[in-house]
Amino acid sequence: MHRPASVAARPSITVRLAATIALILAAGGVGISVAAYAYGRQAAQEAYDRMLAGAAFQIVQAVSIIDGRVVVNLPVSAFELLALAPDDRVFYRIVGPDGGTITGYEDLPPPAAQGGEMTFYSADYSGETVRLASAMRRFAERGFSGEVQIVVGHTTRARAALARDITAKALALLAIAGVALVALVAFAVRSSLGPLVRIEQALRARDPKDLSPLTVSTPREVETTVAAINRFMSRLADRVTIMQNLIADATHQLKTPIAAMRAQAELASGEQDPARLRAIVGRIHTRAIGLSRLADQLLNQALIIHRSDAAAQELIDLREVAIRATDETDHDLLSSGLDLHLDLPEHAVHARGDALSLVEATKNMLSNALRYGAPPVTFSVEHDDATGMAAFAVTDCGPGVPESDWPDSGRRFARSAGSLPDSAGLGLAIVNAVAEAHRGRLVFSRTAEGRFRVALTLPAERGEP
Repeated sequence: MHRPASVAARPSITVRLAATIALILAAGGVGISVAAYAYGRQAAQEAYDRMLAGAAFQIVQAVSIIDGRVVVNLPVSAFELLALAPDDRVFYRIVGPDGGTITGYEDLPPPAAQGGEMTFYSADYSGETVRLASAMRRFAERGFSGEVQIVVGHTTRARAALARDITAKALALLAIAGVALVALVAFAVRSSLGPLVRIEQALRARDPKDLSPLTVSTPREVETTVAAINRFMSRLADRVTIMQNLIADATHQLKTPIAAMRAQAELASGEQDPARLRAIVGRIHTRAIGLSRLADQLLNQALIIHRSDAAAQELIDLREVAIRATDETDHDLLSSGLDLHLDLPEHAVHARGDALSLVEATKNMLSNALRYGAPPVTFSVEHDDATGMAAFAVTDCGPGVPESDWPDSGRRFARSAGSLPDSAGLGLAIVNAVAEAHRGRLVFSRTAEGRFRVALTLPAERGEP
C-alpha cells in the first residue's frame, strides 16, 4: 500500500514503543550490571574464602609439639586445594608464640586483630592484592604453652575472573530477555493496531460519496475511535445534505420569479401604452421585492443552520434580542401604519443561545405577522417559572395558520390552506430550525381572545451573563 513520503518518514508507534523499552532496559542494564558484578564478587569471595579456610585448617591440624618445639609437617592436600586456582600465587606463614616466623614468608602481614578461630582479610603484598586467612591453635603442654598462628593466602586473579564470568552470564541472559521482550512488544503493538489498519482499509475502499457509518469489527478500546469517525461522517453528511438542499431550494424557488420578471421586462420593452407600461413596471417591482425577500430567507436559512453547529451559545438577555429584532425588521412594513406593540418584562429573562440566530428567527416571526396578519401585532418576551421555559411570542388578530396545518408549518416550503401566494414558505422553517438548535419548540396557539399566537420557546437560565 502506497503511503505519502511525509507519513512514511514519521516514526511508528511500534518503533517508538520498542525504542522506549530498549532505553529502559539499557538504563536498567547498567544497574543490573553493577548489582551482578557485586554479587559475582561476593560469590567468588565466599567460594575462595572457603578454600583458604580449608587449607588453613589442614595446616593447623598438621602443627604439633615435639620436645617443647613446634613442628609443622605441611600437608600436600592443603596446597592441592589452593592449586584449584592455578593462576594465583600461594603464600603462607606460621608464627610462634613469640611472634617469630617458624616457616613460610616472614614478611607476610598478619591480621590487624584476630577475630575468632578464623579471620579473613586483604592486604597488598609483593605488588598484588592478596586474600589471606588467619587461624590460631592454642597449646598447653608440659614443655610448651602458647598460641601458634597460621596465615595462608593467595592472589585474587581467580576471584576476579569468577566475578567477571558471573557478571557476563547475567548480562547475556538480560540481553537475550531484553531482545525477546522488545520483539514481543513490537509484535503485540502490531497486533493491537490491526483494527486501525482495517479501519484505514475500509475508508480507502469507500466511494467518496458514501458517508454511511463504518461497520468494522473492532475491540472495545477502538470503538470510541470508530464512533468518533461515524459522528464526524454524520455531521459531514448533514452538511452535504444542507448544501444540496440549499442548491435545490435556490434552483427551484428562484427560477420561477426570475422567469416571470424576464417575461414582464420583455413585455415592457415592446409596450407603447404608458398606462399599461406603468402596470408592467409595477408588477416587475413587486416580483423584485418578492425575489429579494426569498433570497434573504434562503441565505438566512443557510446561515442559521451553519451557526447551529459552529457558533458557541452564550448567556443572553432575551429582551435585548427582542429590541434588536424590532429595530432590524423590514422598515417598509413598520412604516406602513401597522400597529406593533413591544411587551417586555421589567426583569431580565436569560437563556443560553446564539443571539444572531434568535434575532433572525424573531425577525421572521414579526415579518410574517406584519405581512400576513391583522393589527394590532404584539411582540413579547415571556418567562414561565412553573415550566422553566422562556419564549418569544408574536400575536395578531389575523386568521393565522389553520390548526390542521400546525404540525407541518415548520417544514421548508410548507403550503397550507392559510398561506398566501407570495409566501415563500421559509420564514417559519427558519424559526423551527432555530428552536431545535436551542432545545426549544415552535408553538402555535390561540389566546383566550381568539388572537393567533406564534411562540419560540427555549429553556430559561438563571444568573447574569
